[in-house]
Amino acid sequence: MGNLFKYLKIAASSVAMGVLAMGSANAITLKLGHYVETDHPGHIAAMHMAERVKERTHGEVNIVIFPANQLGSPNEVLEQNVLGAVDMSLPTQGHLDKYSKKFATVMTPFAFKDRQHVYKVLDGPFKKWAAPDLLDKGLVYLANWDYGFRNITNGIRPINTPEDVKGLKLRTPPEVQLQSAMSALGANVTQLAFNELYMALRQGVVDGEENPLSVIYHNKLYEVQDNLAITQHVYGSMVSVISKRSFDKLTPEQQKILEEESIAAGNMMRSMMEKEDAELIAKLEEKGMKVTYPDRELFKAQMGPAYEAIAKYAGEENMKTFLDML
Repeated sequence: MGNLFKYLKIAASSVAMGVLAMGSANAITLKLGHYVETDHPGHIAAMHMAERVKERTHGEVNIVIFPANQLGSPNEVLEQNVLGAVDMSLPTQGHLDKYSKKFATVMTPFAFKDRQHVYKVLDGPFKKWAAPDLLDKGLVYLANWDYGFRNITNGIRPINTPEDVKGLKLRTPPEVQLQSAMSALGANVTQLAFNELYMALRQGVVDGEENPLSVIYHNKLYEVQDNLAITQHVYGSMVSVISKRSFDKLTPEQQKILEEESIAAGNMMRSMMEKEDAELIAKLEEKGMKVTYPDRELFKAQMGPAYEAIAKYAGEENMKTFLDML
């Protein structure tokens, strides 16, 4: 975790992250926009990638990072990335499935056994399968990073069984996978922008939400939520992409370096997230959250309606191909 403290220090000293000075008159500057806070492992990994790319290209390729939605919402940044107005971004599968329904399959509830299963599928057959779709939209698929398994929090009661979810007013993002999963458990699903979530929880507009542990902790949702259930119901990751227009400006050697360092940064983030997840449960308990560990198989058994909705959204053939990969 030595890198963690190193890059936290760098992150704390810069807001716009324009810390990488031009190395030569012919240097190329790439703008990378993302949505996580500067102490989140995703930003730390992005800083690491930028430093390594600058070092290995001798200052000829510089990545300037704009964290925490500085360039717009995640969907807006991805759209700018597709159009070439932003060079690089870190969308999730939920953002990317607007451009390729293949990405919609990844967030199928309870699809993966564990992180190693995730990595084997996403880095292997899935990337090969989905990369051509992104290229058709003007994006080069560099690497899979991480965002983690999602868990449920609420301010009403501990969750030990699916019955405990029934009737809770839960906020989800707009992704059909998350909405249908929570609906299948009997929750009253509400959509809210993430920047409205904290206040909605505080005021009781919604009872709870679902997110990875890193989001729950780094956005201080423990201040307005009492209960955390480790359901790990859906996995999602940041996906490192670059505009094809921007990628084509690089030499073949620079392209190779960028892809290698994106993969390395993703692996670094995965290690950080794995370690952090174990630590965050203890930290959230220290903050006063009551943590439960429900039987995931009981929750998975309720997912029939969700699987039908996701297959309809993603396409039956896409779902079949993904399930074969699993």
